[in-house]
Amino acid sequence: MPQGRTAHSHRPQAQAPHSQAARGRDARAGGGHARRRRAVAASLASAVSVCLVAASAPAVPLGIGDRLFPYLGNPGYDVLSYDIALDYPGRNDRPLEAVTTIDARLTAGLDRINLDFAHGTVHSVEVDGAPAGFTSAGEDLVITPEGHLDEGERARITVRHTSDPVAAEDREGGWVRTADGLAMANQADAAHLVFPCNDHPSDKAVFTFRVTAPDGHTVVAGGLPAGVDRTRGDATWTYRTRHPMATELAQVSIGRSTVLHRAGPHGLPLRDVVPTAHRAKLGPWLAKTPAQISWMEERAGRYPFETYGLLLADASTGFALETQTLSLFERDLFTDPSLPAWYVESVMVHELAHQWFGNSVSPRTWSDLWLNEGHATWYEALYAQERGGRTLEARMKAAYEASDGWRAAGGPPAAPEPPEPGRKADIFRPSVYSGAALVLYALREEIGRTAFERLERDWVTRHRDGTASTSDFVRLASRTAGRDLTGFLRPWLYGATTPPMPGHPEWKSEARSAAPARRPVTPAHRPGAGRE
Repeated sequence: MPQGRTAHSHRPQAQAPHSQAARGRDARAGGGHARRRRAVAASLASAVSVCLVAASAPAVPLGIGDRLFPYLGNPGYDVLSYDIALDYPGRNDRPLEAVTTIDARLTAGLDRINLDFAHGTVHSVEVDGAPAGFTSAGEDLVITPEGHLDEGERARITVRHTSDPVAAEDREGGWVRTADGLAMANQADAAHLVFPCNDHPSDKAVFTFRVTAPDGHTVVAGGLPAGVDRTRGDATWTYRTRHPMATELAQVSIGRSTVLHRAGPHGLPLRDVVPTAHRAKLGPWLAKTPAQISWMEERAGRYPFETYGLLLADASTGFALETQTLSLFERDLFTDPSLPAWYVESVMVHELAHQWFGNSVSPRTWSDLWLNEGHATWYEALYAQERGGRTLEARMKAAYEASDGWRAAGGPPAAPEPPEPGRKADIFRPSVYSGAALVLYALREEIGRTAFERLERDWVTRHRDGTASTSDFVRLASRTAGRDLTGFLRPWLYGATTPPMPGHPEWKSEARSAAPARRPVTPAHRPGAGRE
């Protein structure tokens, strides 16, 4: 990361709503605001009194009760779409002016709407085109619309705010400042440091990004391009996703970059974003992506999204990240001569595998993270074996030997210990990477290769574009095997010690004393670590 930057934290600042004429609403909003005004006007006085008392109660932060991140997400609505407009000032140490528009369906009657947002200044808020009151509570932006919001209605929430690229104090993630601009790294709980949102993977939505940047800059975001509008001195780039996406997977790249285009399997459009000065050196690595996609499709079925590519950031992050359709990597991973080719390619496959496991099929809770990282580590290991790395069996034996230590330090794969305050990335421990891949290896040994491979394809087909849980995986595995696997899988997923490995009774695990490791914890997230 760039040196010498000042870390400070902004909280959403309560201000009087700007007086603005109500804007037109499209059919998705359904005229909810007008209906609510009529309903409030016709209500009995006692009902109005109850509503006013509720609205005058102190604003409080809410969450959906996730075991690892209880403050993330908000009850009462389902986000259908985000439209995020960002105005980049040409420097990555100054706030971007932004407008975030959220279309949501109400799943409960609400007098207030809580959004996750904790690192910017809010200028104004509208609900269905009418000014709304707002304040901050913890890491929530608490919005009070003009009238009560009824269950089943659709609402449009428009927030005018800043998005600060300078790191929040004692926080990880959000904007990444590169040598020539910005990128995003929102996993696990940092999207709300960039834009107001319902920041939990259980609430996926489609996204539109509209980013204005000065001439000389290139903008690429998740999804497909939908046009560039150029004016004197700057340009506005628009991208739209065709598939729903979790907030933690959003990606926007702004920089003096070159975009390399090529065709993937069955005509899939591929685009890679590289620092222009390193284009020639990076090109041969990026040319490997089409064959890697074909390799994954043979094992997991057709690639699930509309495009793919690599964003090679000129920044020191210490990790790679599976942002949807545009995975984030450090440039140095591809330019360090000490890294063997098989290793670099296996890191590429790790993030590619996430497009199926973690992105298309997202975790219902953060305790289900092992389904993301275990599968990505599994395919990384298979690919590395084919390209000259350790054999899968050798890697799994080593993982088995360390597994009890990992469980003692950070919890079992499906029940990781909550992170410490200020160290939210601590959930990314060895137990949810190699420890979770070890669970998949044990399952394959138990039910056989044919059934296991069928399970993998069925899993991403059944839950495509949705969310799924550990219990969903156990049920599908049982159905695939033709017998109840709950008794077999539960100790592997939740036990304090590692069960015996089917087919390898001689394998032993040592309960080593180890402090919880901070992310990155595997080769896929730390270039140079774990090489054989």
